This record gives sequence, C-alpha cells and structure tokens, in this order.
Amino acid sequence: MDTHLERNDFDNYMIPMFSPAGFIPVKGKGSILFDQQGKDYIDFAAGIAVNALGHANSELINSVTQQMHRVWHLGNGYTNEPVLTLARELVNATFADKVFFCNSGAEANEAALKLARKYASDHYDAGKNEIIAFNGSFHGRTLFTVSAGGQPKYAKNFGPLPGGIRHVPFNNTDAAVQAISSKTCAVIVEPVQGEGGVIPANKDFLTALRKACDEHDAVLIFDEVQTGVGRTGKLYAYMNYGVVPDILSTAKGLGGGFPIGGILTTNKLSPSLSAGTHGTTYGGNPLAATAAGTVLSTINDEMFLNNIDDTHDRFVKCLTEYNDKYQVFKEIRGMGLLLGCELNENYQGMAKQLSNVCAKHGLIVLIAGPNVVRFAPALNISPEEVEKGLMRFALALEDFLIREE
Repeated sequence: MDTHLERNDFDNYMIPMFSPAGFIPVKGKGSILFDQQGKDYIDFAAGIAVNALGHANSELINSVTQQMHRVWHLGNGYTNEPVLTLARELVNATFADKVFFCNSGAEANEAALKLARKYASDHYDAGKNEIIAFNGSFHGRTLFTVSAGGQPKYAKNFGPLPGGIRHVPFNNTDAAVQAISSKTCAVIVEPVQGEGGVIPANKDFLTALRKACDEHDAVLIFDEVQTGVGRTGKLYAYMNYGVVPDILSTAKGLGGGFPIGGILTTNKLSPSLSAGTHGTTYGGNPLAATAAGTVLSTINDEMFLNNIDDTHDRFVKCLTEYNDKYQVFKEIRGMGLLLGCELNENYQGMAKQLSNVCAKHGLIVLIAGPNVVRFAPALNISPEEVEKGLMRFALALEDFLIREE
C-alpha cells in the first residue's frame, strides 16, 4: 500500500473549504518548521496564534505524556483534577469567579453569547435580547458567532441567520453608546480586532462600552480568543486597558496547540448556565486541561510577559526600518506579539501574494484580510529566530517589489 502523501492529496480527499500552502510541514522545534523536503521555515504564524510555546515544547510534551498514562477522557458526568487546577489558576489570575471549558474559540463565544441571552431572560423581560457587535469583527464560524461577526462575507449564503444582532463601527464611541439601550443584553468586542486587520481598540472606546453596559444592565463580553494568554504582553488584553468585562472568551494559545477554549465570568452571571442549559462532550478533558495548565503556568510569569514586550519592540523597530527603505506599508500596528502591517495604496489586495513570497524565502506569516500581513509568532520565540525571520522577510519584500514592477 502506497503511504506517500503529497499536497494534491488534500484536493483529492478533503472538502475544499481551505486552500493550504503548497508544502506540508512535518516537524518543528521552537519557531522552526521543516517540510517534507527538509526545507526549514521560521514560523511567525504559530498556527494562527495558537502555538504559544512553539513546536515540540518539552514541558508540554512531558506534562501531556504523563497525563496520557493516567486518564484521557471522562465526559461531563465527572470532573477531573487537571481541569480543576486550571480553573483555579485562571480565577486566581483574572477578574473571574467561574470558568466553563469547551474546545475552540467559536464554542467559547457561542457559550458567552448564550450566557448573556440566558441571563437577560432570567432577570429581565423578553425584549432584552439585542446583541451589539462591531464591523470588522470575527467571533467564529458557528451560525450564531458568524452572525455576531462583523464581516458579512463569512455569513453569506448561510441564511436565515440568528436575529437580534446589530453592528456598529469599531472604535466609534458615539455610535456604540447610541446603539446600546434597554433592549441590549450584551456587547461583544475584541480588544484587538485580529481577522479584521489587527486593529487595537481605543481605551476611551472600551471605557465607554463598560459605562454604557452598566447604565443599561447589559453584559460586556471581551472576545480574547486571539489576544489572550500573553499575546498582547499581559495575561489577557483587558489588563492593558483597565476595563473589566463580565464575560471573557479564551482559546487559541491557551492549549499551546491542544484544542481547548472557555469562558471566564462572575458569580453574578454564572448561575444562568445551570445544569442542562449548555454542555460539551470533550470540553475540559484531562489532556486538554493538562496542556493548558502547563501553558498558563509558563506564560503567567512577570519575566516571561516582559520579554514579550521586548520582542514586540524588536519587531516594530526592524519593520519600521524596512518600511523606511521599501515604502510598502501604510501602518505598522498591534500589541505584544500580535502585529499587523497594512499595505499602502500601491499594494492594496496583495497581502496573500506577499505571504506566498515569504514562504518561498522560508518564512511563514499570516494575513488579516487582503491588505494586512499579520505576525503572531510563539511567545517564547528566541532573539535568533526573530533575527533570522526578519532577515528572510526583508528578502521577501525585495522579491515582492521586483515581481510587482
């Protein structure tokens, strides 16, 4: 039997909802990946901000391997020690009193939105069910979360969509405050819009959302699926702003590559998700919780988080120097190790082309829409890996400009 696999096997066997790169990574260590031919790539994508501790992290391997010799899965009729440890650590490290675990960011946002609606149903009249969300946002691919997301292309052809969701411009304080009313049960917002272009929220904007939610008895939800677990230089991005949500969704980097998501909330709201109102089969299983516990204990350290800020400065300094030379980007923005380079008017719509050129030079980057090249490397990426990756990015920029002449 022929066991050799190539990129075209994806086209032969997989539903074509993705269009993966032309090479197949087969192994990695730290922030370096190798493909089937042995070519190495510096990884500035980290599995879309998921591999918070890079590839093949020894501490993660050891902790999950040890748990594999104990118990893998139990189902929600039982609890387990790793998930209780993880929940306790998250509660101790954040505003939260209670935690619910699931398997992904979309599931976390689904749970957050359901909790907000359920809380409003429990405490107010039936008309208090409107959700305020923002243009350009992304909250997942379930029917509920894709409806809450502010990018219509992701919801196209899946109607009829869940109702009661209203979108207003991101970072527009006046529009948001005017939209929030007695009918509003929840406001959901990303502290930094990720898929929407790596756009940080203004502090005054988030502060105004908090105030308006308090005035109208609405729940403030922070979608920290991408910004959480150290990505912005704090354990969670709300800590950069001094604005505390009522519900926070978390996933991606929490498991360091092992699928896990969850919501953090307060004693005030948590009783509304009583037994039978929501659920998950795999959520918070011992393997996922063990991986997440190892990630959390590693990242929630002052020295580790300070190093993220230092690496951010190194990226921005170098990218700014490149842009002074090549004049490709309109803006370089972001927080911590979530960075976006917006292409200027001469190169609109070419982010994907630039990312493909990067791959040819042994560098893996992300895009955030058609106009933004996104960097979300492992949080423990070494200075040597950063330097080598940025050198390859410079070569890719030169190559890209030659191709576009």
